[in-house]
Formats: sequence, structure tokens, C-alpha cells
Amino acid sequence: MEVMQAIKGRRSIRKYKPDPVSDEAIDTVLDAARWAPSWANTQCWRFVVVRDPEIRSKLAGALRATSPGKENRAAAAIRSAPVVIVACAELGRSGFYKGEQATDKGDWFMFDVALAMQNLTLAAHGIGLGTVHVGLFEAKEVAKVLDVPANVAVVEMTPLGYPDEEPAAPGRKELAEIVFQGNYDSRQL
Repeated sequence: MEVMQAIKGRRSIRKYKPDPVSDEAIDTVLDAARWAPSWANTQCWRFVVVRDPEIRSKLAGALRATSPGKENRAAAAIRSAPVVIVACAELGRSGFYKGEQATDKGDWFMFDVALAMQNLTLAAHGIGLGTVHVGLFEAKEVAKVLDVPANVAVVEMTPLGYPDEEPAAPGRKELAEIVFQGNYDSRQL
């Protein structure tokens, strides 16, 4: 699959077939994540692969509701997908130079993990698997379920499996609405 085709064709999948995902396919998407760029090549990301339905259910229970009394739409996906990948980051490595914070952005781990997860989701799409970026959850609860050490942050979860839906492409803003030339006030493309 060509890169732009993968970028434009990937969708957030929340319904999965029960078909198992092979170890080879899991390794393929994790290898794609591993090849993402990172701050000074620190590669602070860490991934927990969860197949156990009981643990997946606990992870789904850590999701926050999007409105009172309404379950997060990703909860069913995390329960039903055969695999959930939990992306974590070692703290205090990315965004630091000689032990000191190097930018006004603080620890750079969110950027690095996002790059790795984008690679992972595009690779998954490229081999016929579905994913959805999940971030609305209680990270401390997920960390407890997975025994994540204190110096590691839980950043994101994604279910991984064969899609059982084909969502339509969401709308996108025109380039003229988001791109400025020369300075932020310039709206000419």
C-alpha cells in the first residue's frame, strides 16, 4: 500500500471481528512503531500487548465516559478486539539534553509516542487491521492493572484486530484554512 493511500484510508475502528491476530502481524505493527523518529533517538516508548479478555475488560473499565451516564465508545472496542496495545513512555529521557529539560515543552515523550503510534496505526491499516487512538482514560488505573513502574507514563491504548465496520472518511479542512505562508497572519497559499 502506498503511503498517501494508507494515510488517507486509515479509519478509527471501534467494531472488530473475533478473528485472532497473528504474532507475526503484531510484530509487524510494533516494528513500524519502533522505526518512528524520536528526540535524539531516545526511543522512550514501551508497549504492552494485551490479549487476555479479563485484562482487556479492566482496561475498558478505566475509560472515562464522554458524558454522564454514557460509556466511552472505545470501551466496547477494547473489550472485543483480540489485542490491545498500550503505549507507555519512560519519563525524563525525551526532550532532555545532558540531564536538563531542553525546551519549554517539558518532557517530549508525548510527541515521541504519538509518532510511534501513528506508524503503528498506519502499518496496521496497511496489513488489513484496524485501530483507534484511545486517550480518554485514567492512566493511573491502567498503570496499576498492567504493573507499569512509576517512572513510566501510560500514554495511549489502541485495540487491534480485523475491522467489522467501514466508517466513512471524516471531513477535513482545506489547506487554506490551516496553512499560513511567511507568518501566522498571512492566509495566502
